[in-house]
Amino acid sequence: MPDFDPTADYAAIREGVAKVCADFPGSYWRDLDSRRAYPSEFVQALIREGYLAAMIPEEYGGSGLNLTASAVILEEIHRQGCNAAACHAQMYTMGTVLRHGSPGQKRRYLPGIAAGTLRLQAFGVTEPTSGTDTLALKTTARRDGDGWVINGQKIWTSRAEYSDLMVLLARTTPRDQVASRTDGLSVFLVDMRGHLGRGIGIRPIRTMMNHATTEVFFDNLRIPADALVGDEGKGFRYILSGMNSERILIAAECIGDAKWFLRKAADYARERVVFGAPIGRNQGVQFPLARAQAHLMAAEAIVYRAAAMYDSGLNPGVEANTAKMLAADASWEAAEACLQTHGGFGFAEEYDVERKFREARLYQVAPISTNLILCYIAERVLGLPKSYGELSA
Repeated sequence: MPDFDPTADYAAIREGVAKVCADFPGSYWRDLDSRRAYPSEFVQALIREGYLAAMIPEEYGGSGLNLTASAVILEEIHRQGCNAAACHAQMYTMGTVLRHGSPGQKRRYLPGIAAGTLRLQAFGVTEPTSGTDTLALKTTARRDGDGWVINGQKIWTSRAEYSDLMVLLARTTPRDQVASRTDGLSVFLVDMRGHLGRGIGIRPIRTMMNHATTEVFFDNLRIPADALVGDEGKGFRYILSGMNSERILIAAECIGDAKWFLRKAADYARERVVFGAPIGRNQGVQFPLARAQAHLMAAEAIVYRAAAMYDSGLNPGVEANTAKMLAADASWEAAEACLQTHGGFGFAEEYDVERKFREARLYQVAPISTNLILCYIAERVLGLPKSYGELSA
């Protein structure tokens, strides 16, 4: 039966991304892991080939591609055994800037982002005391003369140390003074250059994977009035819209991881001989891999369905969240099966399984917990009572 690929139109993009990734084998990523270092060379290679400018319109120096093409790029990076966490925020924050940013903001920043002279990698939303309850965030932006003054704290803001710009969500009207609980939050495009130690403090957080995660502190940071994205007080809606694209893109990465794990496991199962025969002959090895493959295929279908809906102008909240959950589950199932297939060798760094295994575990929690997605589906699709705050548009 011929293979049907819903992304066949993007075969040239896959081939190009794979060619870039070939220059960054497992040894490159293992070295970074050992030093907790940022993959600057890998990011520069993606910039040089134009892949991080995928969603930026051609008039600003980008490729003007859609979300589906961007999902293919990120999926392929992970399918090749690399990791896009160092740069994917530049894609999923782009929707907020493109849809709601002013013409002046686009002219000022997009050409530099497309050329690679500016990095938009930081996304400041989550806070230590609010977590996923975005409406409870405490970071404030106060209008003062011809600018804004920012005070507060963000956590799990990955790549803040390596970013020039940050998309920041802050409260501009006290919570007890808004007509609707979703009002009073605003989005800012913050130029962080020159502010480190002078209004902005960054503290790295060491985690089980090398994702350059940080905590960011704002202490009377003054930014210009035109840093405001869209209308004051409507930022929560802007962020939610962007979160749908974020979840679709992260889901695509999970699909790529699952494909890497299953290819790695199947190759090993064919080659590893125990008791005079390849271990892949044993159903105890075959069945977990086959089941993971089936779940991967199902997850991949909803991921690209959600991407197509987004590209058509729809707001696929249910599909985006479902895609993220199923893809994360598929990648984790494939990771478990791959590690089990390798046995003890799966824990050896040189096989890269343990590194990818650690990375895959993240997506059960981030960028949104699987449990919250289940709550969302229960309420939005099944009509059950709401048990959480706002989750998606």
